[in-house]
Amino acid sequence: MRTRIQASIRAAPSDSPRAATMGGMFSLRMNDAALDSLGLLRGPAAAEPPGGLAAGLRDRIRTGIARRGAVLTWADSTANAAGAPGIFRDLTAWECADSSFHLEDAVDVTVDVTDGVPAISEDDQRVLLRQGVAFALEFARLVRALDPPAAVRCILGANETNATFRFHQIRPGERWNLPDLDEYELDKMVVADVEVGA
Repeated sequence: MRTRIQASIRAAPSDSPRAATMGGMFSLRMNDAALDSLGLLRGPAAAEPPGGLAAGLRDRIRTGIARRGAVLTWADSTANAAGAPGIFRDLTAWECADSSFHLEDAVDVTVDVTDGVPAISEDDQRVLLRQGVAFALEFARLVRALDPPAAVRCILGANETNATFRFHQIRPGERWNLPDLDEYELDKMVVADVEVGA
């Protein structure tokens, strides 16, 4: 079962007059494992992280994003955007590789390591998913402030060893994730699309 949740993006305060006037859509799709873990069927409040967005993720949002030629990157990225896609199959794969980071590095959860293999409990995976969804909502504000605007996909995956967040511009004929999120049998997957209007 694929679950899709859609909500209008509200204008956020911004220095950009364009961002203040643009409309758009923020949509979430997730596999059953993520839906069950987040408990969204009990109501949207179940997905809110207690205490709000983690400080490490707030710092990442403050870093911002930047358009560098044909690609979108974190503003502090040192990757060679001029050479994209380089060794990657397309610009989408390049952006996903460049933007990917581990949520457990920015959120206070326990990662036990046994014989070199990390292990994250179900409860802490839920914490990472909640933080990741809240981060995606904040990230949508960065996307809305882009000039010119671009539709962007955020991909969040959590499992027993790690949780990652990555993003790419939505391009015809390119995708990083599998279309059927339930094909990720070992991961809790959430895909957030940020689409902007003129």
